[in-house]
Amino acid sequence: MAAARQVLCLWALLGVPRVRCEPIRYSVAEEGESGSVVADVAEDAGLAPAQLSARRARIASPAARQRFRLERGSGRLVVAERLDREEMCGRSRTCTLAFELLLADPLQFLPIEVSVEDINDHSPVFPDERVTLNIPERGDPGSRFPVDGAQDLDIGSNGIQSYSIYPENEYFSIFTQKLREGNMNVELVLQQPLDREEQSELDFTLIATDGGSPPRSGTTQIHVIVLDVNDNKPIFTLDLYNGQILESAPEGSVVLRVMATDSDEGTNGDVSYQFSQAFDQSQSPFSMNTKSGEIRVKEPLDFEATQKHELSVRAVDGGGLSTLTHVLIEVVDVNDNAPEIVVSSFNSPLPENVAPGTVVALFAVRDQDSGVNGEISCALEEQLSFALRPAFKNYYELVTVSALDREERAQHTVVVTAADAGSPPLSSSHTFSVDISDVNDNAPVFNQTSYTMYVHENNAAALLVGAVKATDADAGPNGKVSYSVVPARAAEEEPCSCVSVHSESGGVFVLRPLDYEQLRQLEVVVSAADAGSPALSSSVSVRLLVVDENDNAPLVLHPGAQDGSPPSSELVPAGAAAGDLVSKVVAVDADSGQNSWLSYQLLRATEPGLFAVGAQSGEVRLRRPPSERDAAKQKLVVLVRDNGRPPLSATAALSVLLVPGSGDAPLPRQSPAAGDDDGSLTTSLIIALVFVSLLFLLSAAAFVACKVCKRKELSGGPVLYGPSSVQSYVADGAAAGTLPHAYCYEVSLTTGSGNSEFKFLKPVLPSLPAQHCS
Repeated sequence: MAAARQVLCLWALLGVPRVRCEPIRYSVAEEGESGSVVADVAEDAGLAPAQLSARRARIASPAARQRFRLERGSGRLVVAERLDREEMCGRSRTCTLAFELLLADPLQFLPIEVSVEDINDHSPVFPDERVTLNIPERGDPGSRFPVDGAQDLDIGSNGIQSYSIYPENEYFSIFTQKLREGNMNVELVLQQPLDREEQSELDFTLIATDGGSPPRSGTTQIHVIVLDVNDNKPIFTLDLYNGQILESAPEGSVVLRVMATDSDEGTNGDVSYQFSQAFDQSQSPFSMNTKSGEIRVKEPLDFEATQKHELSVRAVDGGGLSTLTHVLIEVVDVNDNAPEIVVSSFNSPLPENVAPGTVVALFAVRDQDSGVNGEISCALEEQLSFALRPAFKNYYELVTVSALDREERAQHTVVVTAADAGSPPLSSSHTFSVDISDVNDNAPVFNQTSYTMYVHENNAAALLVGAVKATDADAGPNGKVSYSVVPARAAEEEPCSCVSVHSESGGVFVLRPLDYEQLRQLEVVVSAADAGSPALSSSVSVRLLVVDENDNAPLVLHPGAQDGSPPSSELVPAGAAAGDLVSKVVAVDADSGQNSWLSYQLLRATEPGLFAVGAQSGEVRLRRPPSERDAAKQKLVVLVRDNGRPPLSATAALSVLLVPGSGDAPLPRQSPAAGDDDGSLTTSLIIALVFVSLLFLLSAAAFVACKVCKRKELSGGPVLYGPSSVQSYVADGAAAGTLPHAYCYEVSLTTGSGNSEFKFLKPVLPSLPAQHCS
């Protein structure tokens, strides 16, 4: 036992430093009332009472009944219920109750042993109140006659110590002999022969006294009948009979057979058998065949309750003579008890971020069988996240061995199986359902990497244009997602004020009307945060594209006068041919896409059949050569219409002057300031023919003067005056975001041609970058 304890202590010191090797030992007298103080455990363990409460100290016992309890406030060990030593340990010489004081944070075991001391609370009791003995006369002095001794449930000095006869007589004395199990063999010894003729019967009292303080005693009445001579008493073949029987033997199984012989003849030689200790016989699981001497099993045996049975058998002949022998029956253990799993503590739910090695449960295993039948091994069934670790003696810890993830598995079912080494082995199992509690270890995740949404310009305030969606794998508050608009860059203090997001639904709202011509797109950053502590978040970019609406009418750049002066007249020589370019209507639309596609249409004209307008180009050309019947001054109204729904339009007014004369010399271009000549074409032609030379000179001078004046008036003249003016208009339109392309037109008149020559230059409008809102 000492070697085993040293090995256990060495193992405990190397593997489990939280275990105290030597137990704390106490003793307490039986029959103590509930609440009786055993000892101050806190002081003996070197702990303050406050530590017992802080470390959740408690009594852990493999037994089903808790016979002691711990007062955490005072640190005292007290009796939980009345202790009856005879009930707990029977007649065993020692009665020790072992348990552990279990402390947490950190885990620590303190083994405790309490020895229950016997008190003299039972008196000796004889199996019969009156015993009759048949003794032949003229028996030899020294002859012995066995008597069933008394039984005392107490042990040691509180057990039976002596027998006496009252009143004393000259015929009998007492002889006692100690047996193995603490009982006594009691015999009456004949001191001198009896004489039937003198006294046929004799009565006295046999007294059994224990050694308690004060002593207790029990009595039985002895009645002796003196018989005629029966010379021989039965003799057993053995002084001690030994037998073995399996605890699983069925009722009626023969254990052994005792045999005694008697040399007398007739009825004096007839032998019968009976158990001597009638008190034990009432509790004995065996029966005796009075004729054959066979001892049989009369009720189920239990090795765990009683391992050995010591019996006394008496053989009595027909003449009343008897003798005793002893029978020792050993019950052989069989594997009839499955291991038991007793859970001392269990922690559930378990946070998912616990470190590997965290103790989940503490339990003890026990088997009431002995030897290999009581050797237990524990194992887990197909479990990768948990393991078993020996703690102390027959205690095991269920610990984590890997990281836990609630999102992957919210509950673990751990089955612990305990099996003994018997043949066949018996096993039992216990299931631990370990719930995993959530920790905020997952940030919200959007279902898209980015979002693109569209809104029509001139939208209503607080318009819902879309929604973002994020999910969080965590549970409870850790998985509740709220949305907000955050600055796109850390340096920005405030996010965009024109866009908002609903904190719960993720709906994206445009708070005020937008103008496509001022803002074509914007980007905001939406953050999704959970309600954990600390909160986790993620963000996503939301791109909002403004869709153009047809809210801008075409703007006519040429012909037109920004200074309020009337537009100049275009000159058409008399020799102009069909298809010649007269002028070009230039217009732009601030809208985009099809809303900015412009078409041109001749709305009104002095001579509708003389001119034609290009539907896409806006060029005004002659449909036929001018004739003498045509008015010298033609007025045209051109309609410019976009392609929106509904379409918007504008008009451009042109004045065309048909110049008479030869096709070789251009006619002078009349200034609008010279006034309108409402005279007939015939008069003009006559004057031209008469004064052709003078008119040529005057026209040339007027033309040169007009060109000089128009170049100075860049802000007020039509686009035909030069590229600077056109570029100015186009640049203004580009700056306003209304021109998809800008063109420059340059016209020059030469003395060798009567036609205006247009020179088209390539676009000069720079690309417009996307605008961002932050």
